[in-house]
Amino acid sequence: MTHRFSWLRMAAAACVAGTAVMALPAHAGMFDDDQARQAILDLRTKTDSLSSQLSAAQRTILDQQNRLDQLNQQVATLRGQNEDLTNQVATLQKQQKDYYTDLDGRLKKFEPQQQTVDGVEGTVQPGETEAFNAASQQFRSGDFKNAATSFRSFIAKYPQSPYQPTAQYWLGNALYALRDYKGSTSVWQNVAQKYPQHPRAPEALLAIANNQLEQGQKAAAKKTLEQIVAQYGGSDVAQSAQSKLSQIK
Repeated sequence: MTHRFSWLRMAAAACVAGTAVMALPAHAGMFDDDQARQAILDLRTKTDSLSSQLSAAQRTILDQQNRLDQLNQQVATLRGQNEDLTNQVATLQKQQKDYYTDLDGRLKKFEPQQQTVDGVEGTVQPGETEAFNAASQQFRSGDFKNAATSFRSFIAKYPQSPYQPTAQYWLGNALYALRDYKGSTSVWQNVAQKYPQHPRAPEALLAIANNQLEQGQKAAAKKTLEQIVAQYGGSDVAQSAQSKLSQIK
């Protein structure tokens, strides 16, 4: 009886042990599923977090790009404004330069200027050149009477002018055109005597010789022509005088 009870106890123990052994794999399997599920949840949480971070980063990049575009637009606008200002400054500088150039030109009209007249340099007073040119224009247009008046006025008004020899020479021509031979000869003689080194001096003497020939004063004309050859030998005027001398009989 005792032996049988022991055997039953052992059998029961074996059954309990077997049941325990059979229960262990089932518990281990449930533990692995929970860990996997938790890992998936953790991974999903991390993925959601990364996705949120990525979206935030994308929004930040987009914001920065928008700001960059705005800055580029502002830079382009400022560049355009700068170009406009540069052009305006250049225009103002040119206008200022033109203004001062014009002003300088206007002021120079009221100041004496150094000028070369018929190869001779001298100081020309304001209005002097204009007066001489006006008289010369009258002569060229055939208005000899008014030209003579204008040249006389010029000679009296500008006694120190470098135009003096030239003005007197053309006064003589105007008088000659008016058939005032005596007056023209007198004016030309003054040019030759007062300005012997001036380019108009030999021309004035040649004009006197022509005047004398027209009046039949051959001896006087010959003397004048010989003076030209002797005093201005080698010049074109001297050659013309020599040619006329050979024609006088």
